[in-house]
Amino acid sequence: MLYALICTDKAHSTDLRQKTRQDHLDFLSGLGDRLKAAGPFMCDDLVSPTGSLVMIEAANRDEALAVASEDPYALAGLFESVEIRPWNWVLKNPEI
Repeated sequence: MLYALICTDKAHSTDLRQKTRQDHLDFLSGLGDRLKAAGPFMCDDLVSPTGSLVMIEAANRDEALAVASEDPYALAGLFESVEIRPWNWVLKNPEI
């Protein structure tokens, strides 16, 4: 099952995000084929990130939660909240 990790940054956390960015990217790369898509949510100025969307394949919600908890951004305390939602990729899914 696919899970969307919808992560919202704490206010005024741009420096923390930048400081931990490479570790976060390395972590996501390490997920291999389990990672389906990832990227930041942006402010209306289209420059400042406000959070992250990470789409992963996981056996269940607990596994998705474990991945979310191990993300270096989460470990650094960047996120104000993380929502985990199962997602069914219906249109333009390259694996169907």
